[in-house]
Amino acid sequence: MRITHVVTLVSDDGAYGGPVSVATGQLGELAARGHDVGLVSLWRGRGAPPSTVDGVPLFARTARTLVPGQGFLGLFHPGLLPLLWRRAGRADALHLHAGRDLVSLAALAVAVLRRRPFLVQTHGMVQPRRTAVARAFDRLYVPLLRRAAAALVLTEQEEAGLREVLGPGGPRLVRLPNGVRCGPSEVRQSAADVLFLARLQSRKRPEAFVQMAALVHRKRPDTSFAVHGADEGRLTAVRRLIAEEGLGEVVRYGGALDHGAAVRRTARAAVYVLPSVAEPFPMSVLESLAVGTPVVCTDGCGIADALRRRGAALVTDGSPEQLAEAVLRLLEDGELRERVVAAGRAAVEEEFSLAAVADRLEEWYRSVAGHR
Repeated sequence: MRITHVVTLVSDDGAYGGPVSVATGQLGELAARGHDVGLVSLWRGRGAPPSTVDGVPLFARTARTLVPGQGFLGLFHPGLLPLLWRRAGRADALHLHAGRDLVSLAALAVAVLRRRPFLVQTHGMVQPRRTAVARAFDRLYVPLLRRAAAALVLTEQEEAGLREVLGPGGPRLVRLPNGVRCGPSEVRQSAADVLFLARLQSRKRPEAFVQMAALVHRKRPDTSFAVHGADEGRLTAVRRLIAEEGLGEVVRYGGALDHGAAVRRTARAAVYVLPSVAEPFPMSVLESLAVGTPVVCTDGCGIADALRRRGAALVTDGSPEQLAEAVLRLLEDGELRERVVAAGRAAVEEEFSLAAVADRLEEWYRSVAGHR
């Protein structure tokens, strides 16, 4: 089958986060099964758009800001429209990773105008919003979104929110987890290297990571802490807090990383910490489990219950005190660490397998192609 996915933005700093790694992971697995795949997106980074991303063919145009002050929503490039038109026309299966933004709106409109059945996957990005901008955007966006053959959702909470946005008579909502493939662990950078790798925004709570680092450092001065991720408004506060806590030689900000570098950096860490709240389905956590790096997360993580049940991560209430306690346990208790790592890999293989996700996608793509 000829399969085209659309995602809003691919960048060399990984700014758009999980949807890109989900799309490339799915397409990579589908390509390995013999399908003709491609990813359509905007590109932001050094130089012209690359021809591939994570080994997947990329068809992209350089991102421009058409609506200032609206973040991802306002990004577009006029040349993306004919590209979407051509790729949609030749696709047997069209899969849109849709947020509230101009790229998603254009992709939906092209799919409807070309009368191509399509799936949408919203990654928790399309939830009830009461702002004037969201209400105005939804007048165009929601009627198109309702034309999907099915909407793929991650969690019960996302399903309820998306159902409210779509209203009665919308597409079928199908629960589909994100998936990853287990990979080899790299040589650990040190026995006490603790990592934060996520966008620096309020929901990710990078300041809580710094506060946790201060507590751990008092008990284990040999521990080092690294912060990586694109700045979305919190870097100044993070640097200020590092200075106030006297951690300038202990907590280092290493900038943003592209997806491949991010996975390799995660594999070298001793512990991965994600202090996020209201996090639907963090790919960074799954990728940590897949490379054998133990995870500390919060009960606001959408897969926290599954990880706690399996013993595949240490789940906390998100306070710096509990985060620090969990990190110290993993650094100091080798047997606990081995159990958590083994349980994490088992969780990936049994519950969050990319192969199982691709099996279900193939079924849906065949169904969609059959109803063209």
